[in-house]
Amino acid sequence: MAEPPRTMVFAEPPTFGSVEEERLDRKQRLAVALRAFARFGFDMGVAGHITARDPEFPDRFWVNPFGMHFGLVRASDLILVDHEGQVLAGDGILNTAAFRIHSEIHAARPDVVAAAHAHSVYGTAWSALDRPLLPLTNESCMFFEDHVLHTDHTGVTLEELKAKAIAQNLGPHRAAVLRNHGVVTVGRSVDEAAWWFITFEHCCRVQLLAEAAGDVVPAEPEDARVVRDTMGTPRAAWFSFQPLYQLIVREQPDVLE
Repeated sequence: MAEPPRTMVFAEPPTFGSVEEERLDRKQRLAVALRAFARFGFDMGVAGHITARDPEFPDRFWVNPFGMHFGLVRASDLILVDHEGQVLAGDGILNTAAFRIHSEIHAARPDVVAAAHAHSVYGTAWSALDRPLLPLTNESCMFFEDHVLHTDHTGVTLEELKAKAIAQNLGPHRAAVLRNHGVVTVGRSVDEAAWWFITFEHCCRVQLLAEAAGDVVPAEPEDARVVRDTMGTPRAAWFSFQPLYQLIVREQPDVLE
């Protein structure tokens, strides 16, 4: 019989004295998240994007410029766009697919601060299988009953209706598997959205390895829910990203510029 979830104590996200301070911190965390994606090899040419809602204007979001390697992005390189696709700040080019998918997610989910998508190896491979993750590990338990399959092929998502369908299918969940395309994750902070993406990629890799080796034994549903509700909270995801944030800032201080 599964035990009820226990409260775990995590460090608090920072607080700010002004919207300008919060905006700078959010942009810096977005740049660090992009560097983290580069570190894990989630870059595939010009594909992939992470967005962060502006703290002052909720109908605008910051995003990496199209065609710039994740590993080079600094906070000052990010561009600000509105839900009509206009670039309002920054000199980079807007990835239209990023605008379509992310603008619809941000519009449909006021609770979402950030959304992440990349053409990572294991997440993309998993998207071709058309089935949900099993709760095989603590990490995959965090997505138990909290990710969806989007079974309409999206390809290059330039059409508004395709993007709306992704946002609607995502619903209140933290992740969506886009068939033959990859994975999208969301969070109440940049750190959370990035950590869910990194973790989902890890879970895809683990399940592919485990199933290649033999028959797998998933956790019982009630046990998976306990892990999800204890270790899979937004605060826990934010906290889990902090060691990676610290490492990248120490090794690559220009990311904050």
